[in-house]
Amino acid sequence: MVRIEMYTTAICPYCVAAKNVLKSKGLEYQEIRIDTDPAQRDEMLRRSGGRRTVPQIFINDQLVGGHDDLVAADRSGRLAELLGSAA
Repeated sequence: MVRIEMYTTAICPYCVAAKNVLKSKGLEYQEIRIDTDPAQRDEMLRRSGGRRTVPQIFINDQLVGGHDDLVAADRSGRLAELLGSAA
């Protein structure tokens, strides 16, 4: 089973865009709000190697990156590989 986790904040347009990309593909994800839980921000920083921007998207514990990285992964076929590796 594919596990998609996305670190977000409430007022992030890139977070909304990334959620829309995933929704358009029929993918479910876990949203982790870092603006309401500082401990989650620390966890995001640790997992992402210090990336401070949102969204930060992980598929099966592999860092995809932000919205632009997600779109690039989709266009290059990497997203399909990440999703298929869990099948």
